[in-house]
Amino acid sequence: MPVSPSPACSPSLHLPGPLAAELWAQARHEVPRECVGVLGGVQVARPERGGPEWRARALYPLRNVSARPETEYEADPGELLRALRALEAAGLELAALYHSHPRGPARPSDTDRRRAAYDVPYLIADLASGELRAFLLPGGEAVELRVG
Repeated sequence: MPVSPSPACSPSLHLPGPLAAELWAQARHEVPRECVGVLGGVQVARPERGGPEWRARALYPLRNVSARPETEYEADPGELLRALRALEAAGLELAALYHSHPRGPARPSDTDRRRAAYDVPYLIADLASGELRAFLLPGGEAVELRVG
């Protein structure tokens, strides 16, 4: 009897538990403002799983300088540049960007989609539901998120 191929999996992001805890702590500290930051790590090609896997190794919190920080984020450009240089100096690459939605939901807003500039997962920490989800933007493709 022939075996049916398993369905293709989506891209994935592995976020170690301690980094997830740091992200949530920053998100809670920033309420009612959205927090923002980047994750440094490595990207591994996983064609058998239907897409790449990003493995986070370091978290770089950034200051939100948006004119409307309660409903959108804008990373401080100087801090973002310093974080990107620091992760490169550590032998890492940009693995993901993250921000919070203090009142939810755990999905990208129209503004999140419009401003997406990097081809990496975007994590959204929804403080209202306690949910953490990842997406490839601007398209909004869900990314499998493994925490632990």
